[in-house]
Amino acid sequence: MSKLFVHFWQNFKEYFVFVSLIVLSLYLITLDSSPKIQKLRAVIFGSYASLSSIFTELFDFRNLKSENDNLRKTNAELMLQLSKLRQDILLITELKNSLALKDTFKYSLISSRIVSRQVNNHQESFILDCGKKDGVEIGMPVISDKGLVGIVFSVSNNFSLIRTLRNSDLSLTIKSERTGEQGILKWKENNLRIINVPKTYQIKKGDRIVVSEISSIVPIVFPVGVAYSIENIEKGIFNEIIVHPFIDFDKLKYVFVVPVVASKEIKDLELNFLKNLR
Repeated sequence: MSKLFVHFWQNFKEYFVFVSLIVLSLYLITLDSSPKIQKLRAVIFGSYASLSSIFTELFDFRNLKSENDNLRKTNAELMLQLSKLRQDILLITELKNSLALKDTFKYSLISSRIVSRQVNNHQESFILDCGKKDGVEIGMPVISDKGLVGIVFSVSNNFSLIRTLRNSDLSLTIKSERTGEQGILKWKENNLRIINVPKTYQIKKGDRIVVSEISSIVPIVFPVGVAYSIENIEKGIFNEIIVHPFIDFDKLKYVFVVPVVASKEIKDLELNFLKNLR
């Protein structure tokens, strides 16, 4: 308390001295009743009233500034709280959709959370917080409520490494849901592409693309995305079709591992076929 008083006195002692002298002068003036002194008294009291009004407004302005600073701080805190609430609502919605998928799917899905993301030379992979102890095996598909995410590539006791659709090492047999025409889907040049598409194919922009039932890597028909554009139309003997995935991989947090594994024998045959295409 004494330090506060000393600090206050050092900053405002000149004002105290000035005010004390004025008060003393006014007191001495009140002792004289001559007409000149009375006029001077009126002038001094008028000036004092004006100065008092100015100082009052000054302190009110300081108080108002302090209140504005507090209001700005409160608004910033409310903004952060509102932002967190919105994120919580989005998370609840995502989890609700995922749980709805789990309830309606005939397989006993393994719930999981993405704990790490790895991107290296167009090879995106996720690490999940589920592993052998949860029943996860290599080759199992990984999905969200929007569609196929990727394939389990490696498994430890507690974690799993999956190759996503945005991994150039993953190739899938897909088809157009409208026409039934088959193709090979790969991550190439920062896009999902159906490669080596015959020019006679009737796949059009907006067609829904799904995993083919003849795929040996993913033995279930999962949605993948929509055909966005057809390239290489004017040259060559094949087209390429860019596919926009249903899943926003950058925002994905929760996934499900589907406890099914494709036939290894069929998978080996398909892998040999895909190698010949490269």
